[in-house]
Amino acid sequence: MRREELSFTATNRTLGPTTSFLQMNTNNEQHLAPAEATIPAPAKVKHILVVEDERTLAMGIRDALVHAGFHADVAFDGDSGLEKCSDKEYDLIVLDLMLPGRNGLELLKALREKNHRVRVLILTALSEESHILQCFEAGADDYMTKPFSPRELVARIHAQFRRGPGNSSESTPIPQLDLPHGISVDLARLEIHRDGNTTLLTPREGDILEYIIKHNDKVVTREDLLRDVWNYRNPNVATRTVDIHIVGLRRKIEPDPSEPTLIQTVRGKGYRWYA
Repeated sequence: MRREELSFTATNRTLGPTTSFLQMNTNNEQHLAPAEATIPAPAKVKHILVVEDERTLAMGIRDALVHAGFHADVAFDGDSGLEKCSDKEYDLIVLDLMLPGRNGLELLKALREKNHRVRVLILTALSEESHILQCFEAGADDYMTKPFSPRELVARIHAQFRRGPGNSSESTPIPQLDLPHGISVDLARLEIHRDGNTTLLTPREGDILEYIIKHNDKVVTREDLLRDVWNYRNPNVATRTVDIHIVGLRRKIEPDPSEPTLIQTVRGKGYRWYA
């Protein structure tokens, strides 16, 4: 895949939805059409907070979001981001990890400890699986690695809003499950019980597990999960989100995560529930 070189163009004046713009330079110097032409904005304007210490990048992201029809505010460090979340209710946070003072992971944990269910999309230059898994376990909803396409960022944000808070792939809830090795799963409470201990699932992990269980008559592909759980309109995107979530889910539910027996891998195809 050809990597696009990004150039965020900002001005010294405040840009509104009709005048703000994002310029993307590719190898053939073509410019993107306005985001509204390709991705419709939600009927109700959503409020997004960008927490990013690189000021040029932060303002470029803000302009791209405003250009796509969102309201967007900016914070340049973790403490300011937490303060803004206390003062105003946001629908989504675009959160960089490497922030001065309180870092992005600490900010995310602080929000979740306060039972703040705002959607969080992580921006990170760290691509190691362990770092990304930490974010998901702390309650992140999605992540993107830098450098990134602003068009994909806007598409990912729209996918989060299509999903809606607490939505699952099917309407009929799954009752508590009794699994081998004395493991029980309560998807309503997002809890796993084993040997007298309780482990919490993230809402996304609950959605994934419920989807795989409800489709236990077939192999669930990565594209199935991106389309039906993440609500990507184009599931053929280059992301390791599904794989990393499955790793985290197996750590919580499998008797031996290194030899998974409940969420089985079908090589070259996807995943299958053990039943």
